[in-house]
Amino acid sequence: MQVYGIDAVIRIISHLAFIYLAFWALQSIRIEAFFKALQTTQIRMVMVLLAIVLGYTASTFFLELIALCRNLFLIGF
Repeated sequence: MQVYGIDAVIRIISHLAFIYLAFWALQSIRIEAFFKALQTTQIRMVMVLLAIVLGYTASTFFLELIALCRNLFLIGF
């Protein structure tokens, strides 16, 4: 039972870390050029949502890659 708890904590930390990295990377893009002037709230919301989508996708990819490698080495050749 304890393994599931540790796995859940690792997944949560991974998702949050990748969302943070995606948000940090998105700040380098001039996204406000696609919006009308003085819409800072909507620009921030779009950046947060994009960061969640990109971060979750990247985190899921890396967690799945790690799981596949772990299963590959458990079985052995």
